[in-house]
Amino acid sequence: MKVAIASDHGGIRIRQEIKQLMEEMGIEYIDLGCECESSVDYPDYAIPVAEKVANGEVDRGILICGTGIGMSIAANKVKGVRCALVHDVYSARLTREHNDSNILAMGERVIGPGLAREIAKVWLTTEFEGGRHANRINKIHQYEQN
Repeated sequence: MKVAIASDHGGIRIRQEIKQLMEEMGIEYIDLGCECESSVDYPDYAIPVAEKVANGEVDRGILICGTGIGMSIAANKVKGVRCALVHDVYSARLTREHNDSNILAMGERVIGPGLAREIAKVWLTTEFEGGRHANRINKIHQYEQN
């Protein structure tokens, strides 16, 4: 698995935690920034990650900002992306099992680094169940094609 990860200025600390987690798990990743604590625009980081996921350059993406909301909105504008904003482990598991999410968004001002690591670990290791859920994902895909 290869993952693209990025944050704006509000998610740098958790981005570093998740990168360390992926190193521990042996997951290859590319870090698309940001490297500053001054205010930046989240679409400048969310969209490049979403495009890499959508075009198959990476398998999944992880985005972090202050709340995760802006990142998830921006990422979901890219055709083929199913970005889920998650702040608990249960939702992290279900968004993979039922929704086949390919990008995870989290908010550093909402959750701490320990919980963020747990969420990311569950999300990275959970597979899509398929079955009845695949039909629902296909309906989304069909809508995107029209």
